[in-house]
Amino acid sequence: MRKLWFITNPSSGSATKEKCDAIEAVFDERGLVIAGRTGFPDEKLPSGEQLDAAGADTVVLFAGDGTINAALCALADWDGAFLILPGGTMNLLAKRLHDTLDPHAIIAAAHDNDRRVALPYIEAGEHRAFVGLIIGPAAQWFRAREAVRQRRVFALVRAMRHAWGRTFGAGVRVSGSVKLRRRYQAVFVTPDERGLDVAGVDARDWRAIADLGWGWIGGDWAEARAVTHTLSAHLRIEGDRPVLALFDGEPQRLDPGMRITGGMSGRHFIETRAQGAAA
Repeated sequence: MRKLWFITNPSSGSATKEKCDAIEAVFDERGLVIAGRTGFPDEKLPSGEQLDAAGADTVVLFAGDGTINAALCALADWDGAFLILPGGTMNLLAKRLHDTLDPHAIIAAAHDNDRRVALPYIEAGEHRAFVGLIIGPAAQWFRAREAVRQRRVFALVRAMRHAWGRTFGAGVRVSGSVKLRRRYQAVFVTPDERGLDVAGVDARDWRAIADLGWGWIGGDWAEARAVTHTLSAHLRIEGDRPVLALFDGEPQRLDPGMRITGGMSGRHFIETRAQGAAA
C-alpha cells in the first residue's frame, strides 16, 4: 500500500470534509501518496484504466456500505487492493475486516501489515452485495432510513406508514436448492463461503416485522429477527412481477425468474482484524 486513490461520500454518515482531511493527514504522515480523489456521487467513480494510469495500487473507501458497494461493483475486474474505512451508518463491511472502527488505527495497521483476503458476495444479474441482500415488501423501509438520514420528520412518518402497509402485503416468493415457504415479507440473504445464508421473515410474526422496521430506522437491519433460516446454493425470484431488493442497502428491481447466486472475490481486501478473530 503506497499509492492511493481516495473515494469518499460526504453524505454517507460520518464522512465529513473535516474527517476526510484528517485521514489525508494520516496518509501524509505515513508517506502514502494520493494518486487521485473522487467525491461520489457528485463525481464519477474511476475506472480500472484510470487507476492504473495514475499508478494507484490501493483504493481507499471512506463511505457507507452503499457507496462501497457501487465502487466494488464498478471495479470488479481491477487487480488492485481495497481498504475499507468506516464512513457510513452501519459500516458492516468495515466491521468484518477490522478490529476497530477508528480510521486512523486501521490505516496504521494496514500500512504495517498489508494482508489481503477474499470475501464472499451475492450476485443477481449485474448487481452484487458484499454485506447483504433484502428481497420483498419490507425492503420499502429503506425510504424511512433515508428520511432519518436527512432529518425529514414528515417524510419519515409517510415512509413508515407506506413501509408498514407494504410489509403486510402479499409477500414475496422465492425458491432455492432447499425447501422454502411460499411467501415472506422479507428475505434476508447474507453472503457465506458455503453458499447463501437465507433468513425469511413471515408477516404472521408481528414482533419480527417490528424488529425489522425499527432495525432499519436504527441503522442495524442485520440484527432483525428472522422466522425461517437456512443455507441455499442459489435462489430464484418467483411470481410474475418485479420485486424490490436492497443490495447493501441500495434499492434495485429484480425481474421474475432472476437467479441469485454466491461467489468469491479475489484476494483484494486489506484486513487488519487479528487472524482467527470472529467477525
